[in-house]
Amino acid sequence: MRLAFMGTPEFAVPSLAELIAAGHEIVAVYSQPPRPKGRGQKLTPSPVHAFAEAMGLPVFTPESMKSDDAIETFKSLDLDAAVVVAYGQILKTEVLEAPRLGCFNLHGSILPRWRGAAPIQRAIMAGDTQTAAQIMRMSEGLDEGAIILSEVMDIYPTDTAASLTERMSHTGAALWPRALAAIERGGAQEVEQVGEVTYAKKITPAEARIDWTRSASEVDCHIRGLSPFPGAWFEVEHEGELVRIKALLSETVEGSGQAGELLDQDLTIACGTGAVRLIRVQRAGKAQQSAAELLNGFKIATGTILSSARSEGSAFSTRHA
Repeated sequence: MRLAFMGTPEFAVPSLAELIAAGHEIVAVYSQPPRPKGRGQKLTPSPVHAFAEAMGLPVFTPESMKSDDAIETFKSLDLDAAVVVAYGQILKTEVLEAPRLGCFNLHGSILPRWRGAAPIQRAIMAGDTQTAAQIMRMSEGLDEGAIILSEVMDIYPTDTAASLTERMSHTGAALWPRALAAIERGGAQEVEQVGEVTYAKKITPAEARIDWTRSASEVDCHIRGLSPFPGAWFEVEHEGELVRIKALLSETVEGSGQAGELLDQDLTIACGTGAVRLIRVQRAGKAQQSAAELLNGFKIATGTILSSARSEGSAFSTRHA
């Protein structure tokens, strides 16, 4: 098939690689424009852009797919279909209807649950135990199109947004050859979405701060769903300064105390009910490390009450017997 591929992050690269391996003609790759990155703020192409160039494919990076020029260029490609994976731009009806067979998207949830920007993160944060990689026909509404192919995936208690995203990228990529073959021969079974609609709104920095008054299971899901970015965080006083620490991996354990209280030197922290043990953490400006590595050179006294999203007054205190 004569295809355009539209994607931006690392998540989309396996899908592009799968399409190339399947022998499809990729006549254009669309990606978000290069952005400043790193200390030098050097303009850096997206992962999809870089991979496409390495494969010798033509790359288009319009600032907006809503511009007349971008739309006319897209129409002129004479496409059979467009494959969209985390592109990051809204496509107008003129674009969706330009390819002969339509535009198709890889989405990371069991639709209509978690329509929107952050389905993988929101599923973990909500404590869902299953999700799916789904190929869907794109329509004007937000993730409202019919489902063509789906692969259900378990969400493990150790999953973070990063680990689930990695698995999802490969599971989803493997669906494309089957889905496109069915679409091309006119045999695709398009199933309309049914059930309660839930929106996976974009993650905001304000919600990253940990609220220790929530249950241990909720805190654990919150931490894993935001790992590694933006990273759920708390603050603790160290040598007269407040230090921000990101919690990147955790587990629920037995324990009780005042919400936010450090219960032991294994970084076990009391929640509203139950407790969580932090496994991987990251201090501001430092590399990721284990809880043991953190406490080896960064002492936090047992009984310290860590800052919380619901803390009042001082951001820390020490509980005395």
